[in-house]
Amino acid sequence: MSGPGKANDLLAQIPKTEKGLPPVHLWNPTFCGDIDMRIARDGTWYYLGTPIGRKPMVKLFSTIMRRDGDDYFLITPVEKVGITVDDAPFVAVTLQVLGEGEAQVLRFTTNVEDVVEAGPEHALRVETNPATQEPAPYVHVRVNLEALVHRNVFYQLVELAVPREVDGQRWLGVWSHGVFFPIGLDPA
Repeated sequence: MSGPGKANDLLAQIPKTEKGLPPVHLWNPTFCGDIDMRIARDGTWYYLGTPIGRKPMVKLFSTIMRRDGDDYFLITPVEKVGITVDDAPFVAVTLQVLGEGEAQVLRFTTNVEDVVEAGPEHALRVETNPATQEPAPYVHVRVNLEALVHRNVFYQLVELAVPREVDGQRWLGVWSHGVFFPIGLDPA
């Protein structure tokens, strides 16, 4: 199932759309097995162990991705194949800050050029590694899919952080679309 032509076969099955993403949530094809495709933590896509160097191809593959439970798939109307994702399928590589205070809007752009604004529909969350205490921030991109926030972008968020009490604890966090997103406990 993982020959060199498999990736091209999948691309050929993607229906052409005028605008927006293909409706992968509506497609329920038969599972055809796993292919040797992996998305590394840094957002690099690999096929048969080799980085996919053509950004338009990566971007197109990203539009047919779906996560069911803990598993990731590339889905077309006729085929569903499993892929490996090391952490999150996308990386938020830039941040644009619009406004300030509670009216502030945080606009993220991913490595595959998805643009999302943190808010009620696109939550920002931070997981902390219990062993290293290193934070891993994520922003919701689309149904069940998140972007790992690049370290440089996270530093920008830290610079924007303000204190606020949440459930009796003092947190540092950021505002976007009227929602406060805690990013770490306030050491003060």
